Amino acid sequence: MSNFLERITLEDGKCGGRPCIRGKRIRVCDILELLAYGASFDEILEDYPFLELDDINASLFYAAQQTDHAVLKVA
Repeated sequence: MSNFLERITLEDGKCGGRPCIRGKRIRVCDILELLAYGASFDEILEDYPFLELDDINASLFYAAQQTDHAVLKVA
């Protein structure tokens, strides 16, 4: 799983410095939004032929890692 994170790149000046896939101009959030709107893995791969299945899985893994933290509630 940790090698999934190697597919996620951050570059100044590319997509506003947001996390992208393998230096391409497609952001992790773009892939997540496509999935949220109901696109299947196969549809995404067909529409973006430069992507690989592991790129989609890397996006999901990255999102999971980003949300895995304690949330402090202020009373």
